[in-house]
Amino acid sequence: MSQSLTERQQAILDFIQLGLRAGAAPTRGEIAAHFGFASRSAAEQHLRALAAKGRIVLREASARGIRLPPGVAFDRPGRNRAGATAALTLPLIGRVAAGSPILAAEQVERQVQVDAGLFRPRADYLLRVVGESMREVGIVDGDWLAVHAQASAENGQIVVARIEDEVTVKRFQQRAGRLRLLPENPDFALIEIDPARDFRIEGLAVGVLRAGFGSGRR
Repeated sequence: MSQSLTERQQAILDFIQLGLRAGAAPTRGEIAAHFGFASRSAAEQHLRALAAKGRIVLREASARGIRLPPGVAFDRPGRNRAGATAALTLPLIGRVAAGSPILAAEQVERQVQVDAGLFRPRADYLLRVVGESMREVGIVDGDWLAVHAQASAENGQIVVARIEDEVTVKRFQQRAGRLRLLPENPDFALIEIDPARDFRIEGLAVGVLRAGFGSGRR
């Protein structure tokens, strides 16, 4: 009999199973980005704990080498007591207009239906990613970033932030009263936040969907 899982381990297993259903297990970087871990090594520790409990099998030579053990069926996270899958509809935000609220009606491209148990904490909207500054944690151009709306963040969390009229996705850092936004790509420079500039956090990144997820749903 497999050992019981912690809440975080179950959430990671759910995320892995979602990827496997879609055709590919997530990478360590994608798991780290989804759950806000500071590094891939934290994701690796959770994966090894799941493997030790018999819930997954790891293939060391492959970035996406995560499988379910032979004969183990998918769990079904996000199901209600009647057995139906609970759904959540999220607005997909496209190009963000300067000065406008992120959830302004004119910025919503479409509504996307997802499994209600997919993101923890719960996502409030999806934001279309532009650029490759967060590539090393599996957030790439064209992805749909799931965002939990809140106005604060802890060191190391990946945030959606607004600087004046520009919205960006970066890793948040606060040290000795200084604020920085850090990229996850060596080709990009960090952003020092000038206290005189209008800066605010719009939300936390809680997961990524590949572009085209749920195509045909409106």
